[in-house]
Amino acid sequence: MKFTLSSSALLSRLSGAGKVISNKSTLPILEHFLFELKDGVLKVTASDLEIWVVTEIAVDNIEREGRVAAPAKLLLEVLKECAEMPLTIDVNEQTWEIKMTWHSGGSSVPGANPVSYPSLQTLSEEAIEFPMEVDTLLNGVNKTIFAAADDDLKPAMNGVFFNIEPLQTTFVATDAHKLVEFKIGHDSGVEASFILPKKPAVLLKSMLLKEEEPVKVGFDKSNAIFKLSQTTLICHLIESKYPNYNVVIPTANPNKMLVDRVEFLNSLRRVAVCANSSTNLVRLDIDNNHLTLTAQDAGFYMSANETLSCSYEGDKITIGFNSAYLVEILSNIDTPTVLVELGDSSRAAVFKPVSDDDNGSATLMLLMPMLINL
Repeated sequence: MKFTLSSSALLSRLSGAGKVISNKSTLPILEHFLFELKDGVLKVTASDLEIWVVTEIAVDNIEREGRVAAPAKLLLEVLKECAEMPLTIDVNEQTWEIKMTWHSGGSSVPGANPVSYPSLQTLSEEAIEFPMEVDTLLNGVNKTIFAAADDDLKPAMNGVFFNIEPLQTTFVATDAHKLVEFKIGHDSGVEASFILPKKPAVLLKSMLLKEEEPVKVGFDKSNAIFKLSQTTLICHLIESKYPNYNVVIPTANPNKMLVDRVEFLNSLRRVAVCANSSTNLVRLDIDNNHLTLTAQDAGFYMSANETLSCSYEGDKITIGFNSAYLVEILSNIDTPTVLVELGDSSRAAVFKPVSDDDNGSATLMLLMPMLINL
C-alpha cells in the first residue's frame, strides 16, 4: 500500500473516528485503525466491539492498494505535529512497517496484520430504514443526552429512547431524577422504537455538527446504523424495554411561574456555592411574583439566598431541588424565558421553554423534588 494525501484531511478524519477507541481495549488490534485502500478511496475503520465508525477519504495519488492496521495513538500524535502538507504513506506488507514522509522528513511506526480486525456489524433483513434531517436528529440527541443515566442496574436508562411514529419522532432520556422529552414532526412513514446507548449518541452528536445532508437511519433488534455523507456509525443497541415514562409526568400542575432563564440560572449558581456538598439542596420559595433561592450548609456555617422577580400564578409554594440537576435543566433550555409548572413540594416540576417560534417541536423537562430539611 502506497499513497499520498493531505495531512490535515487525514488528521481530521482520524480524530473523529479515534473517539471510539477505548484506552482499555480487550483486544490489542482494537488500538489500531483499519486502513483499506481501494478504487481511489481510503476507508478507515475504528471500533471497540460495541461501536464501529467508518469514514472514507478520496485519494488521487495511489501507487499500490492494500490493507493495514495502523496504531491509532502513534499515528494521531505524528499527524498533530504536521502542518498542512502532502503526506506519503508507504506500507511494507511483509513487516507491516508504516513509513510516512513529507517534504522535509518522515517517520516510521509499527503497523499490524489487518486479518484479525473484527468485521463490521450488519443489519438483518428485517431492518427498518428511513432518512432523517440533520437538524431533527441533532436536536433530538442534543436536547436529551444530558439526562441519560449511568446505572448498570437500569441499562434501559443508559441511552436515548427513539420513539418513531409515521408523522412524529419523540426522543426521551431519564436517570430517574430528571427526564427530558423532545417531540418533533418528522415524516418517517414507519412506527418503531429503539434505545441508542450514551457513548454512540455522544459520538453521533459530534459528527452531525459538520453535516448538512439527511442522515440514513437503519436499525433492527440488535444494531443501528447512521449513514452520513462521508462517515458511517454502527453500534449495538440496548436490548431492554424502556420504562413507561409518561406515568411520572404530571398532567395537572396548577401553579405556573414564568421567569428569566439566565437570571434564574446565574442566581442558582451563586446560591448553590453554599449548598451542602452531599445533597446540593437548594430551596425555592415562590409567592407574589417573587422567587427566593436559599441554600445552606450548617456544618460549615455557610448560607446564601437571592430573590428574583417572576410572573407567578398559583398558591404559595416551597420546594427543594438538587442544584446540580436544576443547573443542567436550565442550561439545556435555549429560550430567554422558561415556564415552570408546579404542584406541591412532593410532586415533580415541569420545565418548558417559552418561544414565539413554532418549529413543530415541543420540549418538556421534568425534575423530581428533594425533601427540604433547611
